[in-house]
Formats: sequence, C-alpha cells, structure tokens
Amino acid sequence: MTIYTTWDSPLGELLLVGDETPDGATLTSLSMPGQKNAPAVRPGRHHAPGRFTEIVRQLGAYFDGGLTAFDIPFTPGGTDFQRRVWQALEHIPYGTSTTYGQLTEGLGVPREQVQAVGAAIGANPLLLVRPCHRVIGADGTMRGYAGGVERKVWLLTHEGALQPTLI
Repeated sequence: MTIYTTWDSPLGELLLVGDETPDGATLTSLSMPGQKNAPAVRPGRHHAPGRFTEIVRQLGAYFDGGLTAFDIPFTPGGTDFQRRVWQALEHIPYGTSTTYGQLTEGLGVPREQVQAVGAAIGANPLLLVRPCHRVIGADGTMRGYAGGVERKVWLLTHEGALQPTLI
C-alpha cells in the first residue's frame, strides 16, 4: 500500500511517500515545496505518519547536524542507467561535492553522455537523502536542483561543503 506523510523541515514541508512494510515504510519519494515535477498526494494513498517514524528521526538528526549518512530503505525505481547514477550519488561523502564530469568519469560513461548523467540526477525522486545536491558544475557553479538552487546552496552550506557568505 502506498502511504505518505509530511514533515516540517528547515527547507519547508517535505512530502514523504513510500510503500508500507511490517517495520514502517520504504521510501519512494521525498520532495520539497515548489519542486519541479514534484509528486502530489493522489487519491488512494493513506496518510500514515507513524510508519515514517524512523525516516523522520533520521531527517531530524541530519538537520540537527548529528547525522551525516542516511540508512533508509528505498523502493527501487527508475531505469537501469538511472539506478546506476543514483547509486553513485549515494557514495558522495557528506561535506563534499563532485562535478557532473567527475561523476560521469567515475561511472565509466563517455564524456559526451554527461547530459544523460545530468538527466538521471534530475530524475532522482529522493531529494536530500540521495544527495544529488552534492553535484555541481565544473566551474563551481550551482547547476539545477529540482528543489531550487537556493536549497542546494543551503544544503551544501549546512554540510560544510560551502562556506556561508557574509553580506
């Protein structure tokens, strides 16, 4: 059964969607307000906040600065290529970033397919917990992020990969 809950975070209200399990839920989607192509709660989905207790605990610990790696079960999705790219995202350490080109090279994908890697990153349904925000442009610029570039900057600053700006 598909279930969902919402959770208030420093980035706004997060929508968590998952499949119910005996122990809670496997996460299918984590999205943010105003996110490009964000899923909506559909009829037939059941609001079940208690099934997301462990996931919400980990999100809270992350935002409080006490968690640097998530241990959340995910519901498989995407194409074989997308899953390969998403798995590579999960290996980018907290507090660091990589470039689209470096990720492409690490995957053994030809350089001319860097846009396909970028498209797979953009299709990541698990923002934040599968850290696509840690991928930046070769020149250090913040390229697209489905949750918004300002949230990408916030996350990278929170993790210590970017220094806060003084204005």
